[in-house]
Amino acid sequence: MAYSFPVAKKLLAFGGRARRNWLLRHQNGFNFAIHMIGIPLAFAGIPLLFVVEWHWGVAAILGGYFLQWIGHRAEGNDMGELIPLKKALGLPYVAISPRYESKA
Repeated sequence: MAYSFPVAKKLLAFGGRARRNWLLRHQNGFNFAIHMIGIPLAFAGIPLLFVVEWHWGVAAILGGYFLQWIGHRAEGNDMGELIPLKKALGLPYVAISPRYESKA
């Protein structure tokens, strides 16, 4: 008996596309490495908001995002969270750094 899991297949396909897109936007080694610090730091800030004094959680979230911003400045592209906002406002944005765009 063969089972079909269409929702799981769609989720896996979406995950694969999201991963490829993320890797295209983080090709610079420094940017990739600093994201490996900044992302967990930002996520760790969420529970910190509730288990210690709130300002430590806010500091972790802002610090994590600041590290990621530094990485994107080094790579030469915009942070993914800002791209939809810039699109909605009609502002120019850089999704993939021009120096890596030809590889895409």
